[in-house]
Amino acid sequence: MDEFQRYVERIPKIHLHCHLEGSLRAQTFLELTERDGISTRYRPGEDVAGPRDLDRVYAFADFQEFLLTFAAVSRALATPADYARLAREFVDDARAQRVVYGELFISPSVWAFFHPRLDLGEAVSAIAGELKAADGAEFRLIVDVTRNFGAESAMRTTLLASQLEDHGVIGVGLGGDEARFPADLFEDVFAFARSQGLHCVAHAGEAAGAESVRAAIDILRAERIGHGVRALEDPSVVELLRERKIALEVCPTSNFLTGTTSRERPHPLQDLDAAGVCVTIDADDPALFETSITGEYLYAARNVGVDALNRFILNAVDASFLDRESKQALRGRISAELRAAGANALGDVRA
Repeated sequence: MDEFQRYVERIPKIHLHCHLEGSLRAQTFLELTERDGISTRYRPGEDVAGPRDLDRVYAFADFQEFLLTFAAVSRALATPADYARLAREFVDDARAQRVVYGELFISPSVWAFFHPRLDLGEAVSAIAGELKAADGAEFRLIVDVTRNFGAESAMRTTLLASQLEDHGVIGVGLGGDEARFPADLFEDVFAFARSQGLHCVAHAGEAAGAESVRAAIDILRAERIGHGVRALEDPSVVELLRERKIALEVCPTSNFLTGTTSRERPHPLQDLDAAGVCVTIDADDPALFETSITGEYLYAARNVGVDALNRFILNAVDASFLDRESKQALRGRISAELRAAGANALGDVRA
């Protein structure tokens, strides 16, 4: 174990871009599919009793195949008890990595697609119960509306989100196929969300280019952008992000595996940071990408240095949807722990 790894393992961590379904442990996924006699793969119209691939549970070659893998996971989560287990195991894994705060995506519209009889409110309640029981960590929920299902479905999902404040729901996001379903289809949905006091975030600049980031900001009035790395294709969009202090939730391993960024060179998070963009680091769908928040922090530490990583962590506090007093308290706590961890683990290793 080198100095960087010792440091990263010691420090507190924050999730601002983590899909709860995408954290489903591979072994749990296999148990659920075996229980219900369904395939670990999903394609529309397939025979659900298709073959099982035990060599690599989560397998995909590009972003479209990744979406199908996410669909297979969502199909396997069939009951409120399944969602309680998902959240309980997430909490165990998060606490083991010293995660202290998180705003987690959930996708009820996808759940309803596969399980029309599922009581969505009961499923969210099951998740919330497990998250509230997390000792030493606090988690909130962001309901992700799915581009592929269209604006009408998105409005229904946003209405649901507006009724779930007591379960820790604080906002709505926009996920799914960014290239085929642009932001303007969901302008009214996000206007409604804001009218209900919900925060607004959106995936953009991942499967589509810089103009998608601009649209998320100008049309949807997104307060944060999921991924957003392709903003670098247009300096004016980078400047827009910088001027408005809109954070990018950057997930390096995810970007490499979906083909958003090339594996042949370092991730462009350093370029974004150098341009003055507010960068945060996260793991997206950690189980599906076979990574972790610890692994993503370690990548950042080794490639841009611990000082930059520390800045990204504090950026996450500032970009969170905590109230001002809670942000100040969390920032003070994390700053103190980062100083202590650096003194104990890093020695002379700085970048």
